[in-house]
Amino acid sequence: MKHRRLVLVILLSAVTIIFSLPGLSYSSEDKVAGEVKDGYRILNVEKAQDNQKFTVFRGDYIKFKLPKEFSEAVAYFPTLKEKKRITHDLKTSPYFKMKTIGIQPFEINSIRGQISVIEYEQSSYKALSSEDADEYIKTYNPFILDVRTRGEYALGHLENAALIPVQELQRRIIELDIYKNNTILIYCASGNRSTIASKILIDSGFNKILNLRHGIKDWANKKYPIVR
Repeated sequence: MKHRRLVLVILLSAVTIIFSLPGLSYSSEDKVAGEVKDGYRILNVEKAQDNQKFTVFRGDYIKFKLPKEFSEAVAYFPTLKEKKRITHDLKTSPYFKMKTIGIQPFEINSIRGQISVIEYEQSSYKALSSEDADEYIKTYNPFILDVRTRGEYALGHLENAALIPVQELQRRIIELDIYKNNTILIYCASGNRSTIASKILIDSGFNKILNLRHGIKDWANKKYPIVR
């Protein structure tokens, strides 16, 4: 009991510090490339420029916007061992998932470049482990947002979680306006889509965002409750 109380005190102190420093922001945020649209970060590729460099956040799902001279192209990430044919139609063109921090070189036809993947940090944002999230939910009963697909949600979700898939979040964000000054705990399957969703909400003026770091997969593996 004493150990549990100590863990809770440390957690609450950390969250209080994070949410009480409005002047603190992530210095690399201005360097992040592209814009987020429908849950994807769109990166503009220049035909005449070789060795193109972009910075994105871990968890971003990226799509490339091709130069008008290209009707289509093949994008290849050697370290990810992924090769996909991409087009000008951003709705149907495939995406690449940036799962880990580091440098990801890529090739698009004859164009070469690299993507620097960094961790998202912000004064109004905190990533929590499953253990810390469970303690926080029990103590404060925050609004819980699931940003997976409807099919994933139907297979199992956190109790009282509302569902808005990350691809729909920007156009449905008005539904969350009543929670703008409340703490919102966001989760997905593994912590990638929830990071994107956190950034979308913070950019829209939400200021108390918690992210379940490794998603519902880790939550379930730790034997925390799932509603099916």
